Amino acid sequence: MLTLYGIPNCNTVKKARLWLQTRGVIFAFHDFKKDGVTGELLSEWLQQTSWDKLVNRAGMTWRGLSDEGKAEVFDNSSATKLMLEKPSVIKRPVLVKDGTILHLGFDEANYQKTFPT
Repeated sequence: MLTLYGIPNCNTVKKARLWLQTRGVIFAFHDFKKDGVTGELLSEWLQQTSWDKLVNRAGMTWRGLSDEGKAEVFDNSSATKLMLEKPSVIKRPVLVKDGTILHLGFDEANYQKTFPT
C-alpha cells in the first residue's frame, strides 16, 4: 500500500497529492494533524533515514523553537520526542510503500522516476 504522510494545508503536500492524483496513482493520505503519528512509525522511519533528514529544520515549526529547544534535538530519541510533540516539524510529505520510505519531500523529477508514465 502506498501512503502519503503530511498536512493537507502544506503547499508541498498539495503539490505531491496533485501530482499523484493527476497520474492516477492510488494512495492513502495520512494527515498528521488528524491521524497523528506514533513512536513506532517514527522508529521505522528512523531505521531508514537519519533524524536530521526527517526533521524539517527549514520549516516554520522548527524556526519557532527556542535556541535551547533546537539544541535539545541531537539524536533519534530527542528528534522522536519533538516529532511526537510537534508532528508539523516532520519533513513533508513522506511517501511510503509497504513500510519503506520512497521519498521525503516532493521533487517532481524523483517522483517521475518512481512512477514513470
